[in-house]
Amino acid sequence: MKWLFVVLIVSVLVGCSKSSTIQVEIETTAGTIVVEVDSLVAPITVTNFLRYVDGGFYEEGSFFRSVRMDNQPADSIRIEVIQGGANTARKDEFFEPIVLERTSETGLSHLDGTISMARGLPDSANHSIFICIGDQPSLDFGGMRNPDGQGFAAFGKVISGMDVVRAIQAQEVELQTLVAPVQIIRAQRKK
Repeated sequence: MKWLFVVLIVSVLVGCSKSSTIQVEIETTAGTIVVEVDSLVAPITVTNFLRYVDGGFYEEGSFFRSVRMDNQPADSIRIEVIQGGANTARKDEFFEPIVLERTSETGLSHLDGTISMARGLPDSANHSIFICIGDQPSLDFGGMRNPDGQGFAAFGKVISGMDVVRAIQAQEVELQTLVAPVQIIRAQRKK
C-alpha cells in the first residue's frame, strides 16, 4: 500500500512538471516579439489564440492601433497599448467568439508586457490582441476602461521584444490608428 502511495505522489509530481506555458514568436516588419502564454490559468483564451496562430491567421495581419496618453483626449481612463489582429481577408474563416476569462478568475493582471484579448462586449473576443505598455489596472476585472467593469482576458506576457512593442506604439497615428500598420509576417509556436 505504501508503494502505491509513493507511485501516486511521483506520478502527480511528474505530471505537474510539464509546463503549461507555450512561447509564440510574432515576427513583424518592425521586429520580433516573443510572448509566453499560459494554458493552465487561461485555457479558453490560450486555446483560442493558438488556433489562430496554428492556422496561420496572423500572417498578413497587422498591428494597427496605438493607444498613448496623447491620443485619447475624450477618455477619462487612459491606457497605453498596441493592438493587432489576424488577416482580415480571412474573416469568413474566423472562429466564434469566446467566453471572457476575467482576471478575477485567472489571477492574471494587465502589467507591462501583458498580452490580452481585445473585445467589445463580454464574450465577444475572437482574434484581436493587445499588448500593455506599462501597468494597466483599469483593464482588469473591476477596472472601468470598459464601462461594463468586466475587464479583458489577459493570457500571457512578452518575454522578448518590448523594444519592438514600444517602437510600434511610437509610430505615427491618425487618432489611434497607425498611419502605416505594422505587418505581421508570421506568428508561430517556438520549438
